[in-house]
Amino acid sequence: RGGMAEVYRAKPQAGTKRLYAVKVMRPQLAREARFIDMFHREGKLAMVLKNRCIVETVEIGQHEGRHFITMEYVAGRDLTQVLRRCQETQQRIPVPHAVFIAARIAEGLHFAHTLADTDGRPLNIVNRDVSPSNVRLSYDGDVKLLDFGIAQALMKFTSEIGILKGKFSYMSPEQIRGMPLDARTDVFSAGIILHEMLTTEKLFRGDTEFALMEKVRKAEVQPPSNFNRRVTPELDAISLKALARDVADRYQSAAHLAADLDSLIAGYRFDPKELRQFMRQLFRKEYAKEIEETQVSLDAEPGSSMSMTISQSGPMDPQPYPSVPSTPAPRPSTAPLAPPPAAPRQPQPEKQGFWGSLFKKRK
Repeated sequence: RGGMAEVYRAKPQAGTKRLYAVKVMRPQLAREARFIDMFHREGKLAMVLKNRCIVETVEIGQHEGRHFITMEYVAGRDLTQVLRRCQETQQRIPVPHAVFIAARIAEGLHFAHTLADTDGRPLNIVNRDVSPSNVRLSYDGDVKLLDFGIAQALMKFTSEIGILKGKFSYMSPEQIRGMPLDARTDVFSAGIILHEMLTTEKLFRGDTEFALMEKVRKAEVQPPSNFNRRVTPELDAISLKALARDVADRYQSAAHLAADLDSLIAGYRFDPKELRQFMRQLFRKEYAKEIEETQVSLDAEPGSSMSMTISQSGPMDPQPYPSVPSTPAPRPSTAPLAPPPAAPRQPQPEKQGFWGSLFKKRK
């Protein structure tokens, strides 16, 4: 499929028991110097977003004219893939799991929204592209926001070439109208994701681009309990408050949304291990393949065959910011994975990759 970048799974050197995801910008993006400059400045912002609910960015640079960003490797699937698999298998994400995922999304957003520079001045970061494709669920049960910090560059490019329309379904009414945005636009987008996890249905649909935008502008939302009888009145209220058309009626911060969701989780007696089990069962074959390929990659010497994943890198959109203080890095979700259920192993063809390493493409 098309997209902004190719993403490689890589191990930097012998003896390193950690994998990384290396996102390589597609050549057509490197044609404008101003875009490259913006890309690197936004990448630097991503490097200081150190939170357990945000994928860690560890390096940004270029090699032989190819611009890249190196991030922690999160073994798992994005939320779009999870929702699609649920539809294919005629099941829903269990309500406690959906609430937990939404709470962690809100937690990551609040961290970014309240980040300050070295002088304590708020940076007023707004993501503006909170969508299922930018939420990563690991096989260990972690929930992480992906690509946070490079949004402005990618949003500008995709709007120019017409890719942006696929994101209208996850925009807020004020974003569709082109109004000034603050953290509450991300709260609305997180509310859309919560609603779709609870119902396994797209919240906003339209036969045309204009019709879809009108649906988002009006924001006429039915309670998720209309589609899922396991949704309680309390959860209905949280969902509808996050999706309020008027920003004054909405949660005023992602922290308030996370707090209400976490209070429900306490009542469910939910254990995060349940999300891990759910992911490994939902993607049983893929998880088995992940175990095999991860071990091959960790055992490989520099210059030998390593694994690669190519996927789409979606647009995001914060603003350029000054330097900010670093905080301790989050626990990486790249620890050795437990043995999966038995599954057949199939050899994969090898292919030349970048930076002196060879990769094999995952189909």
